[in-house]
Amino acid sequence: MFFTVLGQLHRNFHVTDLDRTDRRILKVLQEDGRITTVELAERVGLSATATSERMKRLLRDGYVTGFRAVLDPHRLGRGLLVFVEVSLDKTTPDAFERFAAAVRRSPEVMECHMVAGGFDYLVKTRVEDMAAYRRFLGDVLLSLPGVKESRTYAVMEEVKTDGLLPV
Repeated sequence: MFFTVLGQLHRNFHVTDLDRTDRRILKVLQEDGRITTVELAERVGLSATATSERMKRLLRDGYVTGFRAVLDPHRLGRGLLVFVEVSLDKTTPDAFERFAAAVRRSPEVMECHMVAGGFDYLVKTRVEDMAAYRRFLGDVLLSLPGVKESRTYAVMEEVKTDGLLPV
């Protein structure tokens, strides 16, 4: 079982609050979230106690927002990765909020990002195959509030998927 670190800077903190050792800790945690404190301490050149204190601070200050298992989508019958551009019929705050609220309730949607450019949202989903994607498109995505049109991009090869933030 593999784990990943979900990182996000807290609004009140800045990257400049991190020293070189903090950055090494974050890098190692992203690569192996299950590493023990003793192993982490050895990798960053600190005592276990000092490493533990830094970990507590990084968690408390919001640099590390959680840990999670990274699952194999193929073993779980979700081998087809699809990105979908979505355009709404209206670009008003109310339309955006209705769409966003509906997406948050859709477990089939892995990620959804409001974007600037020629469309409004980029949606990421994983399904079993193209037939399952067709069902998702008709039953879920196109039924979301305000959807005017969509463009689908089925992924042929996943080139890089580690999702690690440079620290």
